[in-house]
Amino acid sequence: MTNDWTSAAGRDLMSLGGRLANLERGEGSHVWDVEGTRYLDFLGGIAVNSLGHAHPVFVEAVSRQAARLAHVSNYFASPQQLELAARLKRLAGTGDRGRVFLANSGTEANETAMKLARLHGGRSGRTTILSLEGAFHGRSMGALSITPKAAYQDPFAPLVPGTKSVARTIAALEEAFAGGDIAAIFIEPIQGEAGVVELPEGFLRRARELATAHDALLIVDEVQTGSGRTGEWFAFQREGITPDALTFAKAVGAGFPLGGMITFGDASDLFYPGTHNSTFGGNPLASAVANAVLEHIETAGVLQNVTARGAELREAVSGLPLVASTRGAGLLIGIVLERPVAADVASEAFRRGLVVNAPAPDVIRLAPAYTIGDDEIAEFLDLFGQALDAVAAAQTQETPA
Repeated sequence: MTNDWTSAAGRDLMSLGGRLANLERGEGSHVWDVEGTRYLDFLGGIAVNSLGHAHPVFVEAVSRQAARLAHVSNYFASPQQLELAARLKRLAGTGDRGRVFLANSGTEANETAMKLARLHGGRSGRTTILSLEGAFHGRSMGALSITPKAAYQDPFAPLVPGTKSVARTIAALEEAFAGGDIAAIFIEPIQGEAGVVELPEGFLRRARELATAHDALLIVDEVQTGSGRTGEWFAFQREGITPDALTFAKAVGAGFPLGGMITFGDASDLFYPGTHNSTFGGNPLASAVANAVLEHIETAGVLQNVTARGAELREAVSGLPLVASTRGAGLLIGIVLERPVAADVASEAFRRGLVVNAPAPDVIRLAPAYTIGDDEIAEFLDLFGQALDAVAAAQTQETPA
């Protein structure tokens, strides 16, 4: 029996190159479509495939655990789940009071964190949840309500009440807290979907001070920046602050769906039995894979490679045509172009066998595997340089003499 919706989606989906890219296999930083065309994947499943494709650690973990125990109901725990929770607490630096809730995605993780904010605010009658302009926290109704983009929100109004967005300035942040009624604020340390936008210097530290002073929760969305993407386990650690909660997903499972929330200090006491749960979240299979991925990243010097290769890429692209600057950290890189031609560049790159994307009109986003080396970087620079040259040449031809 054919699923009509899936069939329609298959006909209608458009890839970066203007046609459906039907991918069937991958290895390392490369993927192949059903016609045998090879692509260099420098988007990494949108910051998901931290170890690339079909990495032996990932494959072995899936195979071993699937043959043993894949899923049990949430009436039970499993050794893999408990090991993962302990590992995440250690990597995040929660101390003994931290707790972990495991879900299936970043959106689910942020829904969990919104409920945490409601529980906290309910103690004092505060209901407002803040997020930043340009933020992206997910597409379900709660997470969408703190994703202030009209194109995403308007078709589904009315949204969850009690949410408000503020500009990415310290002055706007201070003004928002001065109004009172703040239960929590959600912040991405780097806004990936907005175009790899970094926060102003000192913004996250000031948010921590204000949240503490007003008895609000500081919730850091590390879905895209976490699990080593920026060269730190979590990007907030670069700022020397401690959040009340963080959300994570994407790279933690290296392609296997898993997300969750980690709490710190008093926020760990807010949830109680019956307030939240997930049927599939933290199942033995997902937990075993995440444990294997994180262990490999920690023991094989992978974070050092993230930092070194990120710096190498940013320096290498700085002299290419149309490139104005770069931003981001580690292997979450935004290449800022001189003109709003990012979609054209991404399309030309795809035609040449390179996968990147354009989250903003003048920004190309890179989020490759943490394991890239000299060969992958050389291939990227060749293909990306060709794409830039093609767009620059087309722009020259279109400009009147």
